[in-house]
Amino acid sequence: METKIQLKHPAGKKAVSMDKSKYDSLKKVLLNRLKTKGESTHAEILQSITENFKKNKIKFAGSIEWHMEWVKLDLEARKVIRRVPNTSPQEYVIVQ
Repeated sequence: METKIQLKHPAGKKAVSMDKSKYDSLKKVLLNRLKTKGESTHAEILQSITENFKKNKIKFAGSIEWHMEWVKLDLEARKVIRRVPNTSPQEYVIVQ
């Protein structure tokens, strides 16, 4: 059985639990995108993850976008990434 981890929500709302392997693979590509490209929108992060998974032939069960959103919220709650103020569409960056 797959190991699950409990995620956090930046507003303190009830969050979901997710398979650790899914979380780790999404987190790795998401953080790599922000490290290499800097400020990025939701759509840019999603595109990077989708392209990375296709290129590396990673099979992903479920909605990549739904899981990515929860990973993004969890990283925000843990102060690993943050929203860039006054950006539209909303952009994210790694906390320095």
